[in-house]
Amino acid sequence: MRINDAIRFSGAQQHVRPDAEVRQMRPGRRRVLELGIAAAAAWVVPWPRALAAERSREPTAPEIEGPFYPPELAADPSLFVFDDDNDLIWRAGAASFARGTVLELTGRVLDTSGGALPNLELHVWQCDAGGRYHHAGDTNPVTLDPGFQGFGRTVTDGDGRYAFRTIAPVPYPGRTPHIHFKVRRAGKELLTTQCYVKGEARNMRDGIYRSIRDPKARDAITVDFAPIKDSRIGELAARFDIVLGVTPEA
Repeated sequence: MRINDAIRFSGAQQHVRPDAEVRQMRPGRRRVLELGIAAAAAWVVPWPRALAAERSREPTAPEIEGPFYPPELAADPSLFVFDDDNDLIWRAGAASFARGTVLELTGRVLDTSGGALPNLELHVWQCDAGGRYHHAGDTNPVTLDPGFQGFGRTVTDGDGRYAFRTIAPVPYPGRTPHIHFKVRRAGKELLTTQCYVKGEARNMRDGIYRSIRDPKARDAITVDFAPIKDSRIGELAARFDIVLGVTPEA
C-alpha cells in the first residue's frame, strides 16, 4: 500500500488478528482514511469546521535525526520496499497487528503566519512497543514486533493536514518516549524534529529533549496524548502541529 491509498483500520482488537479474520470483519467495524478527501470525517478527533489561518507562530524546533532513520530512505527514497503508508499498526504480510496502545496522530503543517502548507511529504519513525527500531543498527536484544511497520509516510492535504495511525511511543534505553518527524518537498529536507508526550516524567532526564533551552519551544513539541472517548481498546489521540520557518519552494 502506498502514499494516499485508502487504508483499513480495525477498531475491534489491539493485538493479534490473523489476515483471514480481518477480511471477514463487517464493514461497520472498519475505519477508512483517505488523506486529502475524507481526513476530517474519518478520524475520531474532529477538525474545526473553519480552518482559517491561525495567529503567528514560532518555528518548530529542529532536532537530530538520530541513528535509526531507515537507511534506504537516507540513500534513495525510491529504494524503500516496505510498507510506507500512514498506517503503522498494520504491515502487509504480517500475521498480527502491532503490539502497543493505538494512537491516532494528526496535525497541520503551517508557516509562521499560520497559513497552511499543502503537498509536503511527512515521514515518521519510532521504536516498537518493546523499545526496538526496525533498523539493523538497533542492538536492543528484545524481540522485534513483526506487526509494527516502524516507519510511515504521507502528504499534507490542501489545508496542511496530515494523519497517522500508529502506537503511543515508549521509551528505549537512554531516551524518553518520542516520535521522529521529517518534512520534505521534492526531495529537499525542510525540517527534522521529534514529538514528545506531555507529562512524561522521563522528558527532563532526556538530553536531547533538554537541549532545547527555550521552554516555549519545548512546549511546542510536547503534546497531550488523550484517551479517545468510548474507544473499546483504549486508543489515544494526539495533535502535533508543525511550523516551518522556511518557505517551501514549489
